[in-house]
Amino acid sequence: MRGPAGVSVPVRVRPGAGRTRVGGCYEGPHGPALIIAVGAPAVDGKATEAVRRALATALGVRAAEVSLRLGATSRDKVFTVTAPPEEWEVRLADLRDDNR
Repeated sequence: MRGPAGVSVPVRVRPGAGRTRVGGCYEGPHGPALIIAVGAPAVDGKATEAVRRALATALGVRAAEVSLRLGATSRDKVFTVTAPPEEWEVRLADLRDDNR
């Protein structure tokens, strides 16, 4: 979804994983979501922050260009990416199609 302030990216979070991994698709409540596993626990926003940084790294954008829009306490989150979409949308599609 595109808006004046950026593009929405639905994400399904798997906290407490052995390592950070970005890839795969989950049919979530906000549409097809990118799966992101992080080692951080789901406590005090630690997993959310780890996911925000992992998403930025995976898309090749600065962490400051990724912000949480919905789902602060949920495994189903929506982030807004303000970097120009042509720089990262193809990478996002590739990551969603990744079924590791």
